[in-house]
Amino acid sequence: MKSNLLPDRAGKLAALGVAAGIVIILLGMHRPPICPCGTIRLWQGVVESAENSQQISDWYSFSHVIHGFLFYGVAHLLWRRFGLQTLSPRWALALAVLVEGAWEILENSPIIIDRYRAVTISYGYSGDSVLNSFADMAFMSLGFLFAAQVPALVTVGVALVFEAFTLFMIRDNLALNVLMLAYPLDAVREWQAGG
Repeated sequence: MKSNLLPDRAGKLAALGVAAGIVIILLGMHRPPICPCGTIRLWQGVVESAENSQQISDWYSFSHVIHGFLFYGVAHLLWRRFGLQTLSPRWALALAVLVEGAWEILENSPIIIDRYRAVTISYGYSGDSVLNSFADMAFMSLGFLFAAQVPALVTVGVALVFEAFTLFMIRDNLALNVLMLAYPLDAVREWQAGG
């Protein structure tokens, strides 16, 4: 079931160009290019660690894949349901990368870093390395491309499995992350902390 929202070569290059632009902005914000620890790892599985959100992937990479599922769903609605005729669907992935990249910029601003520290279990959160932000955009892109090629119910099922898996493994997931940023609940924070 191939979607017309799959990017062609120009669409892929545009998405990569947008990601490169976001990387330049993050470097201009003086975000560390790689983990300040000086090492690069494929996986960082300890949430309460100075290397969380610094390496290529971590438990929150699952959330970024789900971002891709959601962005594909929005793009599908825009192009198919609402007939967005003025823009070629090949640019949908580049637009998704732009939205994800905008979140990476916002997430690494002092206001969001401080918010994470104040209301979530990420007490020592210092923002992402540029490497991690680039990988987050790549994971989102993988989610977008996956959703473009499988039935919607498969995408929803995978998203639910990812949410349940990360909830079980680290007591956090995309839904709780959004809840705690928007409307923090002490009971949830205590449960997440193991209390």
